Amino acid sequence: MSEKLRVGILGGTGMVGQRFISLLENHPWFEVTTIAASPRSAGKTYEEAVGGRWKMDTPMPEAVRKLIVMNVNEIEAVAGQVDFVFSAVDMTKEEIKAIEEAYAKTETPVVSNNSAHRWTPDVPMVVPEINPEHMKVIEFQKKRLGTKRGFVAVKPNCSIQSYAPVLTAWKEFEPYEVVATTYQAISGAGKTFADWPEMSGNIIPYIGGEEEKSEKEPLRIWGTIKDGEIEPASTPVITCQCIRVPVLNGHTAAVFVKFKKKPTKEQLIEKLVSFSGLPQELKLPSAPKQFIQYLEDDNRPQVTLDVNYENGMGISVGRLREDTVYDWKFVGLSHNTVRGAAGGAVLCAELLKAQGYITKKDE
Repeated sequence: MSEKLRVGILGGTGMVGQRFISLLENHPWFEVTTIAASPRSAGKTYEEAVGGRWKMDTPMPEAVRKLIVMNVNEIEAVAGQVDFVFSAVDMTKEEIKAIEEAYAKTETPVVSNNSAHRWTPDVPMVVPEINPEHMKVIEFQKKRLGTKRGFVAVKPNCSIQSYAPVLTAWKEFEPYEVVATTYQAISGAGKTFADWPEMSGNIIPYIGGEEEKSEKEPLRIWGTIKDGEIEPASTPVITCQCIRVPVLNGHTAAVFVKFKKKPTKEQLIEKLVSFSGLPQELKLPSAPKQFIQYLEDDNRPQVTLDVNYENGMGISVGRLREDTVYDWKFVGLSHNTVRGAAGGAVLCAELLKAQGYITKKDE
C-alpha cells in the first residue's frame, strides 16, 4: 500500500467529494488517506460527517468510513499528511482561489474540480485527451507561487464534455460556428431527486453562469501557451443555452456545426471513433479504451442506456445528420459527475503523475 500516492480530498463530504472517494476505491496508484471538510464536519468520522447524505449508488468504501475528517482550513496539518489533493470545496470563488493556492504553497499539488482557477492564465485546464501539453504551463505557475512541486491544475466544466471532444476530433475540417443546447442532470447541482423534488417532471431553462462557461472554456482548452500563459483560441464561435432537466446523471447536448471544409458523414464518424489521445497511449488507469463511440440507432444516445459507457469516462454521439441551416448536427452525451467532474480530475492526476508533476513528497 505504501507504494501508492497518499491523496487528500478537500470538500470530501459533498457530492463531488463522495464521487472522488468512490472512484478512488482500489485505485492502482492513489489511496485516499485524508479527508478534509468544513469545521462543522471536522473531528467526526467520515461516516458520521456524511450521515444520511451519501449520494452514490455504490456503498461508502470501508476504507474511509472511520477516517477522522480534518478541518480544510488547517492547511499545514492536512498538507502534511498527503502527497497531493483533489479539491471539491464548497466556498465562494475568491475563497477557493485563496485556499487552493495556499495548499499549493505547502508544496502540495492541487487537482481541482472547481471553476475558481479556470481562467488563471498559468493554471492548466485540461481534458487529458485534448490538451495534455498545457500541463507545461505549471513550470511558470511554480515560479509565480515560489514553489518546487506545488501547483494548481483544473478540469473544465462538465457541460462541455459532450461536445468539445467531438469538435476536437473534427478539427481538420475547421469548425467555425457552433450552436449547442445542453440538457443537464440535477447531480450537476450536487442534488438528487430526494433533495430537489420540484425537479421531478420539470425543466428549468437557467443554470447560473453555465452558458458563458460552455461558450468560452472550449476555446481555452484549444488555446496555446504563450509567454507562460494559456492564450485561448479564437474559433470556433460557440453560442449555448443550458437547461436543467429531470435526469440524475448525464448531460446531453444538441449541437449544430458549420465547417470551412466540407466533410462527409463517413469522414466525421471515422474521426470520432478513431479519436484517442495521450491517456490511451499511456494506458492510464481511468482512461477509456475508446474515448468516443458513435451510435447508429436514431434513438441513441440515451441517458439510461449510454451514460455509463466506458465506466462513465467515454463520450457517446448519435443522430449525426446534415442540416438545412448549418452543415451538420448531432447529439452528444457524457457522464457529468464522472468524466465531467471527479473522474476527469482523477484522469488529470494520472496524467500529471505520468508526466512527473505529481510524486511522493519524500522524493
